[in-house]
Amino acid sequence: MNPGATMWTNRKVLVTGGASFIGSTLVDRLVERGATVRVVDDLTSGRLENIRTHLANEHLDFLQADLREPGITRAAMEGIDTVFHLAADHGGRGYVDLHQAGPASNFFLDGLVFAEALKAKVKKVVFASSGCVYPNFLQSDVNKEIYLTEDLTKGPNDADNMYGWAKLMAEFTLQAYAREHGLRAASCRYFTVYGPRGVENHAVIAMIARAFVGQNPFEVWGDGTQIRNWTYIDDIVSGTILSAEKIDDGTAVNLGTMERVRVIDAVKMVLECTGHRAEIKLRPDMPTGPLNRVADNSLAKRLLGWEPQVMFKEGLRHTIDWYYKTKDREQVKRILDKMLTER
Repeated sequence: MNPGATMWTNRKVLVTGGASFIGSTLVDRLVERGATVRVVDDLTSGRLENIRTHLANEHLDFLQADLREPGITRAAMEGIDTVFHLAADHGGRGYVDLHQAGPASNFFLDGLVFAEALKAKVKKVVFASSGCVYPNFLQSDVNKEIYLTEDLTKGPNDADNMYGWAKLMAEFTLQAYAREHGLRAASCRYFTVYGPRGVENHAVIAMIARAFVGQNPFEVWGDGTQIRNWTYIDDIVSGTILSAEKIDDGTAVNLGTMERVRVIDAVKMVLECTGHRAEIKLRPDMPTGPLNRVADNSLAKRLLGWEPQVMFKEGLRHTIDWYYKTKDREQVKRILDKMLTER
């Protein structure tokens, strides 16, 4: 039996954005634990095939709808015990840097979800936040060994574009609801998630896609020295469920490895693992993001007993295997350029 399975048996759970990469993997784990799950997703970035195996299951109810439309969120909350709020207007680095109006709608979306959860007397809200909440000015020197701790959002703040500001304000809103209304809540700060079902607008999948279609020269955005801590999907989902089980006061926790991986080194791993031989072409003119973003995960270890189980090279191999088995080269060629800057 899965740890924590008993407490989820027959629990009524709402997963917003539940057909997405992360959302659908979370749905898998909740269904395995015996939860009754309602998924609301407008399928602008989620994919129905991600939850198709559950559609005939009496433990899953799917509604294709936009939570921002009148009445949808209120209806979605009916009879729900726990909300995992993952729905968002989001994308990869190209989207976050080049589009601000879309992510601005998250201010409204998150506020609406939280207000309706409170009104419906939902017992718990778990919010999918992001490493984008951290101040940009702390992440600008690749020569420093920096690990971002949760208290760094106490101010001054300098979040990562409109997307980051919306995530930060949503965290603050949940904390206020916990203090003033007693709503049990938690926020999970995801750090650069990758794995099966990932899409090409995020860095690791984009790298794999470039190799898959035989791109040469192989383009790398930035100068390659940017540092990240990519976190495997299974670790993200386990941390999210543990947050639902163990945090009540709106505390935000980092879910990320503490591996420091340069983008150029990740590219070389992808080329090695795929056997693709190509000249590397650096593109410093393209969106790059913070130069040095790595989580400190000590708070998650202390509060949740959580630490990542999959290191980058192992997770990368799993992801490459999945991608090469499931994708069509001609289709990837058609969508890749658009996906790098769109949702």
